[in-house]
Amino acid sequence: MSIPTILKSTHPQETFDRLARRALFGFIMTFIVSRTCVFLIMSGRMPNFYFFLHGTHVHHLNYGIFLLSAICGYSIFARPDGREAEITALLYGLAMGLTFDEFGMWLHLGGSYWQRASIDAVIVVAAVIGLIAYTPSLERLEKQHFRAFIAVLVAIVGFVFVIFSTGGYIGNLVGPRLRELELASSP
Repeated sequence: MSIPTILKSTHPQETFDRLARRALFGFIMTFIVSRTCVFLIMSGRMPNFYFFLHGTHVHHLNYGIFLLSAICGYSIFARPDGREAEITALLYGLAMGLTFDEFGMWLHLGGSYWQRASIDAVIVVAAVIGLIAYTPSLERLEKQHFRAFIAVLVAIVGFVFVIFSTGGYIGNLVGPRLRELELASSP
């Protein structure tokens, strides 16, 4: 057995679904960590480590945009494979998490961090990456898989409908307290 054969057996070649799983993991973990940090900072349980530039809060979506630019440039020009591709996919998910966590702010060009559009965007992006990561390839798509895919798609559409139809009501319930916390965390 030659050395390249040994390396191939211990390091399986990356596939689109394996890379999508890494991106999904990075995306979800970044969203959870960033939201947790924001809650802890705004409630005063964690020091305020937000970056302010001349009194302007630089939101983490900006870090995500710069990281997305770097990751995409690296992906196009360096064309990573193997372990480098896996790390690139993980960093892509991290950058997407930072960016889409504040989707409402870049959609509406400002406003509160707590816009419902941000949560909705994270759910939709996670669902799309999840479908890419866990849907069998088209060559193996059998009738039962197609039915399951349609059922999941209908469930996602129904869930999005419920979120949009109840989002305003939930926002009215918890929105004032969240705005209070946000104002209290400003410099």
